[in-house]
Amino acid sequence: MQKKFDLNKEYEPAEDTFFIAKHIENEKGFSALDIGSGSGYLTKLLSQNFSFVLGTDINFQVLQNQTYKTENLICCSASDAIKFEFDLIVCNLPYLATDEILDIATDGGKEGFEIPKKIFDSVYKKIRPAGKFIFITSSLSNYQKLIDYSFQLGLRSQVIAKKKLFFEELILIEARKL
Repeated sequence: MQKKFDLNKEYEPAEDTFFIAKHIENEKGFSALDIGSGSGYLTKLLSQNFSFVLGTDINFQVLQNQTYKTENLICCSASDAIKFEFDLIVCNLPYLATDEILDIATDGGKEGFEIPKKIFDSVYKKIRPAGKFIFITSSLSNYQKLIDYSFQLGLRSQVIAKKKLFFEELILIEARKL
């Protein structure tokens, strides 16, 4: 039986991670959640300005071998195992439009919406009133569908930054709880 994706693959921060970091480095509050913590880069950054920071990742091996070691890590899908509300939630979504999910860190499924929708379903109730969810997506996915979906969940979303790359445009979106 062939594996559909490699859970042992480790990820180093890349262009999209640094793009998010630039826009969250001055965020402050009591609690923050980094979904898909991966290398730990964003989790570590958030710990500088938040009293309580939690990182999640679906890949236990990645959490054990983080490049940027952090505390308070939970291996789970999105925020499914958490019963807490956060001032800020960040996520470098798996946003690439793909027919199959071969890489859980980057493949978003049909229109780049399938996996991000699952993440939204997991997190929207975990945003504190007046809290925000900052996430990254791509011009290669149907990001408008994701924005529309966030409105259905009671979040007010807007594009806060864009970054042109050779083959795509990274789009940073802030969703606020109404």
